[in-house]
Amino acid sequence: MSKFYVTTAIPYVNGKPHIGHALEYFQADTVRAYHELLGDKTLLLSGADENALKNVQAAEKEGVPVQEFLDKSSEVWRKAYEKLGVHLDVFQRGSDTEKHWPGVQKLWALCEKNGDIYKKSYSGLYCVGCESFKVEKELVNSLCPEHQKKPEVVQEENYFFKLSKYQEELITLIDSNELHIIPDNKKQEALSFIKAGLEDFSISRSKERAKGVGVPIPNDPEQVMYVWFDALNIYMTGVGFGINEEKWKTWWPADLHIIGKDINRFHTVYWPAMLLAANLPLPKSILIHGFIYVKGEKMSKSVGNVVDPFELAQKYGIEPLRYYLLSQVPRDSDADFTFERFIEVYNSDLANGLGNLVARVAKLCEKIGLKNTQTPSTLTPDVEKLLSEYKFNEALAQIWKQITTADRYVNETKPWTLEEKELEQVLTKLVTDIKIIAYNLTPFLPDTSKKILKQLSGNIISSPSLFPRLQTQS
Repeated sequence: MSKFYVTTAIPYVNGKPHIGHALEYFQADTVRAYHELLGDKTLLLSGADENALKNVQAAEKEGVPVQEFLDKSSEVWRKAYEKLGVHLDVFQRGSDTEKHWPGVQKLWALCEKNGDIYKKSYSGLYCVGCESFKVEKELVNSLCPEHQKKPEVVQEENYFFKLSKYQEELITLIDSNELHIIPDNKKQEALSFIKAGLEDFSISRSKERAKGVGVPIPNDPEQVMYVWFDALNIYMTGVGFGINEEKWKTWWPADLHIIGKDINRFHTVYWPAMLLAANLPLPKSILIHGFIYVKGEKMSKSVGNVVDPFELAQKYGIEPLRYYLLSQVPRDSDADFTFERFIEVYNSDLANGLGNLVARVAKLCEKIGLKNTQTPSTLTPDVEKLLSEYKFNEALAQIWKQITTADRYVNETKPWTLEEKELEQVLTKLVTDIKIIAYNLTPFLPDTSKKILKQLSGNIISSPSLFPRLQTQS
């Protein structure tokens, strides 16, 4: 049996999950479910990026010990998957001294053995929000463009990683798609960053500035590892790197990392370079999604436009939210969210489209006592192709064309006017077509798919609508 290992990004736990995270989790779960259909053994991993200065500051602000803050905050992120109905196999925490730290120190030792780590004094501009040093050309009006804050001037002696050494090798790997970056505009962004010239970067912090939080540097207790050197390794330590060689070899390399566009360079430049330095296999593909805006604006607590995915899921159901995000967000660009559009899509596609089709056909089948035992076992080729390319919205659009075709067939044949034998033929065709639609929906809307396949198997009976129509206000 072949395997497919997929990961979501490892978030800082000082914030709370928002609708952009929900998009990423639904994408990852859809990919996992697709590969299960193909017969692959699958694993979906996420975790918590805990050894960051911003987490320390958040704990200080709340007036609680750092570990207590991390325990409470990480649980919020772990439970996010449960609340969104996403199947998660591993949730690996950065503060786990038994499962995570040995692998982080092993990666450090391998890079050091290769001559790619050295120590020097350094002064630079540090953005706590990004947990990275900035150069002047990256700033806009002296502010970090991502966090709109002025970076701190930091001066200390750190360990550095020889990123510059891997410039040409990274270009070759990315150009050839051996390290496959999807979509192409994000691939070009990574290449542009590399070709502008890579500089070695600091991979440690003084224990004092890190407030004692972080994985200790082997043989140097006064330094802890830079958060990104530590957190990216969760993708490996979560499957046994450093503690269970057999498990790690079973799953690594990752088949797909799914991340947001704001952490592109960390995953497409820093992470592969670190793995090259350690002589370890690189992830096969990296899927980079855009941001979800609200009426064209970035979500912000101060603006008051943050969309809570858990409230939406609780009010309207997990799968309507899942359908909206997977169908309305293109693979290669940002997207907008409004409640008005959410209701519009729900009513047109789910209530009037899929739900209405299933209800109409099931009711007619029940009237004549139709039985059906056919079970589809493969995705239709056009849907499978788009899904294999992670074009979730296009694959769903293809399925909805199948729904439209089935609806048209109902309207053209007018089964309620037919005699019994002809009626049975028409309904059998419709049930077969709807079951194919339901099977195609398995990776996207697993619960809905199961309900439809169950309802239309054996003795077919009518039931309340899968998606009751909503009022036009939120």
